[in-house]
Amino acid sequence: MRMRRRNNLAPRMQACQSVWIQDPEAMRGDWRRLMPDCRELRVEVGCGKGKFTVETAAAEPDVLLIAIERVPDALVLAMEAAIRMGLKNVYFVSLDAANLEAFFAESEIDLLYINFCDPWPRSKNAKRRLTYHTFLEKYKYVLKLGGEIHFKTDNAKLFEWSLEEMQSCYLELRNCTLDLHANGPVGIMTGYEEKFHELGTPINRVEAVVVTKQKRPPEEKKPAGEEQA
Repeated sequence: MRMRRRNNLAPRMQACQSVWIQDPEAMRGDWRRLMPDCRELRVEVGCGKGKFTVETAAAEPDVLLIAIERVPDALVLAMEAAIRMGLKNVYFVSLDAANLEAFFAESEIDLLYINFCDPWPRSKNAKRRLTYHTFLEKYKYVLKLGGEIHFKTDNAKLFEWSLEEMQSCYLELRNCTLDLHANGPVGIMTGYEEKFHELGTPINRVEAVVVTKQKRPPEEKKPAGEEQA
């Protein structure tokens, strides 16, 4: 995400300490103590400016939502929005999704959101996509059996590729659509999603369910000298 630098970023971040978890590793396996009576623990990977985050938290006050964002200039806007709205069921962390297992225990999460992630269109960058199978296996580890990944994107090629990755990881695909808002807006939108919808860009969405903890078989190594895809 490319964003302009925010004025007074450091003091603004410090002013958000009530919703900012600065030592997430210490919370591993114990996130629910932030809200002991929560119905579910959900995680959003890449919350951006937080529109979807805060509206989801407001709509479901009995759900504990942990929002991940690596870009401080976006993170501070999301945290400030949560504070303005007086939300008590959403917290924010800055961490790398590649290290998710270091911050969440096995089967700790009920639902994980991935909204409009970077498509990394070049094949050589496929491993950086948040729906690449190595990421999906990490999500499976921290999600409970029956837990779900809700994935939305405007990028049709990324979506088609992601469905194949999900199936290769033994995730069960449900409620798959290539045009979520075809008959009018459905659910809470992100800021990007609203813009895409206004432009008439179809939104792809799928729910991938953890039905087994069996891992995807390791990839066979290609012979030396063979060109990579």
